[in-house]
Amino acid sequence: MKENNFKRLWTYLRAYRASVYLAVAFKVLSIVMSVLEPFVLGLAITELTQNLLDMAQGNANGLNVSHIFWILLLYLIRGTLYSVGAYYANYFMTNAVQATVGDLRKELSHKVNHLPVSYFDRQQFGDLLGRFTTDVETVSNALQQSFLQIINAIVTIVLVLAMVYSINLPLALVVTLIIPLTYFTSSKILKFSQPSFKRQADIVGKLNGFVQEHLTGFQIVKLYGREDETVDEFQAIVDELEEVGFQAGFHSGLMAPLLHGLSDFAYVIIAFLSGLQVLAGRLTIGNMQAFVQYVWQISQPVQILTQISGQLQSAQSSLDRIFQVLDQPAESETGETALAQPLSGQVTFDQVSFSYSADKPLIQNFNLDVEPGQMVAIVGPTGAGKTTLINLLMRFYDVDGGAIRVDGRDIRSIDRQDYRRQFGMVLQDAWLYEASIEENLRFGNLEATHEEIVAAAKAANVDYFIRSLPGGYKMQMNQESSNISLGQKQLLTIARALLADPKILILDEATSSVDTRLELLIQKAMKTLMQGRTSFVIAHRLSTIQEADKILVLKEGQIIEQGTHTSLLADQGFYYDLYQSQFARDEE
Repeated sequence: MKENNFKRLWTYLRAYRASVYLAVAFKVLSIVMSVLEPFVLGLAITELTQNLLDMAQGNANGLNVSHIFWILLLYLIRGTLYSVGAYYANYFMTNAVQATVGDLRKELSHKVNHLPVSYFDRQQFGDLLGRFTTDVETVSNALQQSFLQIINAIVTIVLVLAMVYSINLPLALVVTLIIPLTYFTSSKILKFSQPSFKRQADIVGKLNGFVQEHLTGFQIVKLYGREDETVDEFQAIVDELEEVGFQAGFHSGLMAPLLHGLSDFAYVIIAFLSGLQVLAGRLTIGNMQAFVQYVWQISQPVQILTQISGQLQSAQSSLDRIFQVLDQPAESETGETALAQPLSGQVTFDQVSFSYSADKPLIQNFNLDVEPGQMVAIVGPTGAGKTTLINLLMRFYDVDGGAIRVDGRDIRSIDRQDYRRQFGMVLQDAWLYEASIEENLRFGNLEATHEEIVAAAKAANVDYFIRSLPGGYKMQMNQESSNISLGQKQLLTIARALLADPKILILDEATSSVDTRLELLIQKAMKTLMQGRTSFVIAHRLSTIQEADKILVLKEGQIIEQGTHTSLLADQGFYYDLYQSQFARDEE
């Protein structure tokens, strides 16, 4: 985790610093009580030993019960305070961590909703999903389990050193030597293991992406008999993850045995030296017992830190991946102003140039004028730039040169949200989410009443179909919307777009997933619904665009033909050949 990422994570946690401070305070209380345990036991052992020696020499009548009782009572109070401190430290820390992680997820969600479409075109969906789920959860676990343990380690070391120096200086110096030896050993191992943990996190993201893609398309995998090849590809990723995971785990796992060895060595030295001190009469039996136990107490926090080092390194890699998303530049809003009134729908492409990569020009010096209420159809071979034109019109991408104007105003000067609210869009891939049909339709207009939803459904010729379903408008869509057909999903998305009552309507292959009967229903509905709206229609089925006011034929990002259906057929050019390939056989 880079230092600035440490600081940034702390800014999230600081919002709940009251809970953090309370957690730390109670944790310190429990640590103090834990450090006092050897001292209190040492008092009891010293007193018992002295009483037994006195009894053996006949110099006392019995045990000093009163003194031992108060020592044991003190031990009981210490144990109670330790339990209270440990409980409330965990309680307040859990509150702070869960609230912090919740804020982190909210910021990720906010960021994703403001990232340009070009960013998602470059990302693997499963890898991006992993940053929201696996990576955030890894950071959450690290905060929950490691933060207080780090506090515990630091405070314990400080308090133990204070106790041992107050008991015996020479032995305390021996105990102190454990700390730099442990630190040097740990830092060397961390230096070797960290790159492996970073690579491991990246491969996990790659694995998530592979699984998501192949689970989504498992029917296609089966159709083409690609099960074995898919298993081989998956196995290759798993093998790579296994190799990197072994390296990360092995290097990190070296810490525990090495540090245990250091602790055992220190324990033997302290036991030997303290024994000599007891024999020389410079140290009591109780203090010897306390010293030996303090050796374990000062070694334990260091060992705990090494045990969680793997988790900390995984959290470091996950946090880096999270902030990679948060650091992405959002869509620019420079110079944008809100719309004072709704658009009329007049659209102009003025010398527009655009390419996805500098070395592959796509659209150059493109010009187009569309009047309000016109229906413009866009046809052409794959890769001609049809969808790119729509992406530019919607400002999913900004033009490289020239300008797109709506109502005479450069769209780059209009607030994106206000601008996009003027559009209704139906994509080739119909998207519905897990909710009722009514809620899916209301997505186009959150203020719509049930009556308005029904009216939109009727206009899209889908009302009868909805009412035939179990539950009607209240029927719940499943996660993949697989409980209705593709054509029916398309009709629902059209109704959703109509409910938004847009000024400009975009249909990107809107009839590609419907059968002939449904296509006729859509054509009938669209003829009425496009009245008064500027409409852009991308279609391979030329039967859906024969009544368009203007048909653009694109090839390699340029308009090679334009006109009405009748005039283009009369020209007997590219559009004529395309039409003949689709309908000549039917006409014969």
